[in-house]
Amino acid sequence: MSTVTADLELVEAIRTTLAEAGADHERAVAQQRYMKSEIPFRGLSSPGLKAALRPLLGPWVPADRAGWEATVRALWDEAAYREERYAALAVVRHRRARDWLDPASLLLSRHLVVTGAWWDLVDVVATHPVGDALAAHRAAVTPVLRRWARDDDPWVRRTAVLSQVGRRDATDPDLLSDVIGVNVDDRSFWLRKAIGWALRDYARTDPDWVRAEVDRHGVRLSNLSRREALRHL
Repeated sequence: MSTVTADLELVEAIRTTLAEAGADHERAVAQQRYMKSEIPFRGLSSPGLKAALRPLLGPWVPADRAGWEATVRALWDEAAYREERYAALAVVRHRRARDWLDPASLLLSRHLVVTGAWWDLVDVVATHPVGDALAAHRAAVTPVLRRWARDDDPWVRRTAVLSQVGRRDATDPDLLSDVIGVNVDDRSFWLRKAIGWALRDYARTDPDWVRAEVDRHGVRLSNLSRREALRHL
Protein backbone atom coordinates (compact mmCIF):
# COMPACT_ATOMS: atom_id res chain seq x y z
CA MET A 1 0.00 0.00 0.00
CA SER A 2 1.42 3.41 -0.97
CA THR A 3 1.72 6.10 1.67
CA VAL A 4 0.53 9.62 0.91
CA THR A 5 3.27 12.10 1.66
CA ALA A 6 3.41 15.84 1.73
CA ASP A 7 5.71 17.78 -0.57
CA LEU A 8 8.35 18.05 2.14
CA GLU A 9 10.67 19.98 -0.13
CA LEU A 10 8.06 22.72 -0.43
CA VAL A 11 7.24 22.60 3.28
CA GLU A 12 10.89 23.01 4.26
CA ALA A 13 11.44 25.72 1.65
CA ILE A 14 8.51 27.69 3.06
CA ARG A 15 9.75 27.36 6.62
CA THR A 16 13.28 28.36 5.66
CA THR A 17 12.09 31.30 3.57
CA LEU A 18 9.86 32.60 6.35
CA ALA A 19 12.71 32.31 8.83
CA GLU A 20 14.98 34.34 6.54
CA ALA A 21 12.41 36.89 5.41
CA GLY A 22 13.38 39.71 7.72
CA ALA A 23 11.42 39.08 10.88
CA ASP A 24 10.44 42.05 13.04
CA HIS A 25 10.49 41.05 16.72
CA GLU A 26 8.41 44.01 17.91
CA ARG A 27 5.80 43.38 15.23
CA ALA A 28 5.80 39.66 16.09
CA VAL A 29 5.08 40.36 19.74
CA ALA A 30 2.31 42.81 18.83
CA GLN A 31 0.78 40.38 16.32
CA GLN A 32 0.73 37.55 18.82
CA ARG A 33 -0.87 39.77 21.44
CA TYR A 34 -3.47 41.13 19.02
CA MET A 35 -4.42 37.68 17.74
CA LYS A 36 -4.28 36.15 21.22
CA SER A 37 -2.29 33.38 19.58
CA GLU A 38 -0.58 30.54 21.39
CA ILE A 39 1.59 30.11 18.30
CA PRO A 40 4.22 32.88 17.96
CA PHE A 41 4.62 35.05 14.87
CA ARG A 42 7.70 35.68 12.78
CA GLY A 43 6.67 39.30 12.52
CA LEU A 44 6.12 39.52 8.76
CA SER A 45 3.74 42.03 7.25
CA SER A 46 1.01 40.73 4.97
CA PRO A 47 2.73 42.09 1.82
CA GLY A 48 6.03 40.67 3.06
CA LEU A 49 4.49 37.24 3.55
CA LYS A 50 2.95 37.24 0.07
CA ALA A 51 6.25 38.33 -1.46
CA ALA A 52 8.10 35.55 0.36
CA LEU A 53 5.65 32.86 -0.77
CA ARG A 54 5.23 33.97 -4.37
CA PRO A 55 8.44 32.47 -5.84
CA LEU A 56 7.77 29.20 -4.02
CA LEU A 57 4.09 28.74 -4.80
CA GLY A 58 4.03 30.37 -8.23
CA PRO A 59 5.75 27.51 -10.09
CA TRP A 60 4.65 24.76 -7.71
CA VAL A 61 2.74 21.84 -9.21
CA PRO A 62 1.15 19.48 -6.67
CA ALA A 63 1.69 15.84 -7.60
CA ASP A 64 -1.93 14.94 -6.95
CA ARG A 65 -4.85 15.74 -4.71
CA ALA A 66 -3.69 13.56 -1.84
CA GLY A 67 -0.25 15.14 -1.89
CA TRP A 68 -1.76 18.64 -1.95
CA GLU A 69 -3.87 17.91 1.12
CA ALA A 70 -0.95 16.26 2.93
CA THR A 71 1.16 19.34 2.24
CA VAL A 72 -1.54 21.60 3.65
CA ARG A 73 -1.83 19.47 6.77
CA ALA A 74 1.94 19.32 7.29
CA LEU A 75 2.26 23.08 7.18
CA TRP A 76 -0.82 23.59 9.32
CA ASP A 77 -0.61 20.86 11.94
CA GLU A 78 3.13 21.20 12.50
CA ALA A 79 3.26 24.99 12.38
CA ALA A 80 5.79 26.53 14.76
CA TYR A 81 4.84 30.06 13.66
CA ARG A 82 1.48 31.44 12.66
CA GLU A 83 2.76 32.53 9.26
CA GLU A 84 3.15 28.83 8.45
CA ARG A 85 -0.60 28.47 8.85
CA TYR A 86 -1.11 31.45 6.56
CA ALA A 87 1.15 29.66 4.08
CA ALA A 88 -0.99 26.53 4.43
CA LEU A 89 -4.05 28.60 3.50
CA ALA A 90 -2.20 29.87 0.43
CA VAL A 91 -1.56 26.24 -0.56
CA VAL A 92 -5.26 25.43 -0.04
CA ARG A 93 -6.13 28.25 -2.41
CA HIS A 94 -3.44 27.42 -4.97
CA ARG A 95 -4.66 27.88 -8.52
CA ARG A 96 -3.75 24.30 -9.39
CA ALA A 97 -5.96 23.01 -6.58
CA ARG A 98 -9.16 24.76 -7.63
CA ASP A 99 -10.76 21.62 -9.02
CA TRP A 100 -10.20 19.89 -5.68
CA LEU A 101 -12.36 22.39 -3.79
CA ASP A 102 -15.38 20.12 -3.94
CA PRO A 103 -17.65 18.45 -1.36
CA ALA A 104 -14.87 16.06 -0.32
CA SER A 105 -12.61 19.03 0.49
CA LEU A 106 -14.98 20.10 3.27
CA LEU A 107 -13.37 17.54 5.58
CA LEU A 108 -10.08 19.40 5.24
CA SER A 109 -11.78 22.77 5.59
CA ARG A 110 -13.55 21.68 8.75
CA HIS A 111 -10.25 20.48 10.20
CA LEU A 112 -8.72 23.90 9.53
CA VAL A 113 -11.70 25.67 11.10
CA VAL A 114 -11.85 23.55 14.25
CA THR A 115 -8.11 23.59 14.88
CA GLY A 116 -7.67 27.21 13.77
CA ALA A 117 -10.52 28.52 15.93
CA TRP A 118 -9.81 32.21 15.42
CA TRP A 119 -11.11 34.75 12.97
CA ASP A 120 -7.94 35.41 10.97
CA LEU A 121 -7.81 31.76 9.93
CA VAL A 122 -11.48 30.75 9.98
CA ASP A 123 -12.69 33.63 7.85
CA VAL A 124 -10.27 32.81 5.03
CA VAL A 125 -11.46 29.20 5.05
CA ALA A 126 -15.10 30.27 5.10
CA THR A 127 -14.94 32.77 2.26
CA HIS A 128 -12.54 30.89 -0.02
CA PRO A 129 -12.24 27.07 0.04
CA VAL A 130 -15.68 26.59 1.58
CA GLY A 131 -17.26 29.38 -0.45
CA ASP A 132 -15.61 28.09 -3.62
CA ALA A 133 -16.84 24.56 -2.96
CA LEU A 134 -20.36 25.89 -2.46
CA ALA A 135 -20.24 27.96 -5.65
CA ALA A 136 -19.05 25.00 -7.74
CA HIS A 137 -21.14 22.26 -6.11
CA ARG A 138 -24.17 24.01 -4.66
CA ALA A 139 -26.52 21.04 -4.50
CA ALA A 140 -24.06 18.88 -2.58
CA VAL A 141 -22.52 21.54 -0.33
CA THR A 142 -25.68 23.42 0.71
CA PRO A 143 -27.00 20.66 3.02
CA VAL A 144 -23.55 20.37 4.61
CA LEU A 145 -23.55 24.06 5.44
CA ARG A 146 -27.05 23.82 6.85
CA ARG A 147 -25.70 21.15 9.23
CA TRP A 148 -22.64 23.24 10.02
CA ALA A 149 -24.91 26.13 10.98
CA ARG A 150 -26.30 23.86 13.71
CA ASP A 151 -22.94 22.47 14.83
CA ASP A 152 -21.77 22.51 18.44
CA ASP A 153 -18.58 24.30 17.42
CA PRO A 154 -19.16 28.08 17.14
CA TRP A 155 -16.38 28.48 14.57
CA VAL A 156 -18.00 25.90 12.32
CA ARG A 157 -21.24 27.84 12.64
CA ARG A 158 -19.42 31.11 11.83
CA THR A 159 -18.03 29.42 8.73
CA ALA A 160 -21.53 28.53 7.55
CA VAL A 161 -22.71 32.12 8.09
CA LEU A 162 -19.78 33.62 6.18
CA SER A 163 -19.58 31.07 3.38
CA GLN A 164 -21.34 33.33 0.85
CA VAL A 165 -19.62 36.62 1.65
CA GLY A 166 -18.44 38.24 -1.55
CA ARG A 167 -20.66 36.14 -3.81
CA ARG A 168 -23.01 39.03 -4.65
CA ASP A 169 -25.79 37.92 -7.00
CA ALA A 170 -24.62 34.29 -6.77
CA THR A 171 -25.75 34.27 -3.12
CA ASP A 172 -28.48 31.81 -2.20
CA PRO A 173 -30.75 33.91 0.06
CA ASP A 174 -32.62 30.87 1.36
CA LEU A 175 -29.37 29.36 2.61
CA LEU A 176 -28.25 32.70 4.04
CA SER A 177 -31.55 33.13 5.86
CA ASP A 178 -31.35 29.61 7.28
CA VAL A 179 -27.78 29.80 8.60
CA ILE A 180 -28.51 33.18 10.16
CA GLY A 181 -31.90 32.19 11.58
CA VAL A 182 -30.59 29.24 13.58
CA ASN A 183 -27.86 31.42 15.10
CA VAL A 184 -29.69 34.68 15.66
CA ASP A 185 -30.17 34.02 19.38
CA ASP A 186 -26.53 33.12 20.00
CA ARG A 187 -24.79 35.74 22.15
CA SER A 188 -21.29 34.94 20.94
CA PHE A 189 -19.57 38.10 19.69
CA TRP A 190 -18.06 36.19 16.78
CA LEU A 191 -21.41 34.88 15.60
CA ARG A 192 -23.18 38.21 16.06
CA LYS A 193 -20.42 39.94 14.11
CA ALA A 194 -20.54 37.29 11.37
CA ILE A 195 -24.30 37.67 10.96
CA GLY A 196 -23.94 41.42 10.61
CA TRP A 197 -21.09 41.07 8.13
CA ALA A 198 -22.95 38.54 5.98
CA LEU A 199 -26.04 40.75 5.87
CA ARG A 200 -24.03 43.93 5.19
CA ASP A 201 -22.25 42.21 2.33
CA TYR A 202 -25.47 40.97 0.73
CA ALA A 203 -27.05 44.41 1.17
CA ARG A 204 -24.85 45.58 -1.71
CA THR A 205 -26.77 43.18 -3.95
CA ASP A 206 -30.28 43.14 -2.47
CA PRO A 207 -30.81 45.86 0.13
CA ASP A 208 -34.57 45.28 0.30
CA TRP A 209 -34.05 41.62 1.19
CA VAL A 210 -31.62 42.56 3.95
CA ARG A 211 -33.98 45.17 5.39
CA ALA A 212 -36.77 42.58 5.39
CA GLU A 213 -34.51 39.98 7.03
CA VAL A 214 -33.53 42.44 9.76
CA ASP A 215 -37.19 43.32 10.35
CA ARG A 216 -38.17 39.64 10.38
CA HIS A 217 -35.88 38.89 13.30
CA GLY A 218 -36.88 42.00 15.22
CA VAL A 219 -35.45 42.24 18.72
CA ARG A 220 -33.93 38.76 18.44
CA LEU A 221 -31.27 40.25 16.18
CA SER A 222 -28.51 41.70 18.34
CA ASN A 223 -27.72 45.40 18.16
CA LEU A 224 -24.28 44.52 16.81
CA SER A 225 -25.71 42.41 13.99
CA ARG A 226 -28.35 45.03 13.18
CA ARG A 227 -25.84 47.89 13.14
CA GLU A 228 -23.48 46.00 10.86
CA ALA A 229 -26.27 44.84 8.55
CA LEU A 230 -27.66 48.35 8.02
CA ARG A 231 -24.37 50.23 7.99
CA HIS A 232 -24.61 51.23 4.33
CA LEU A 233 -28.41 51.33 4.00
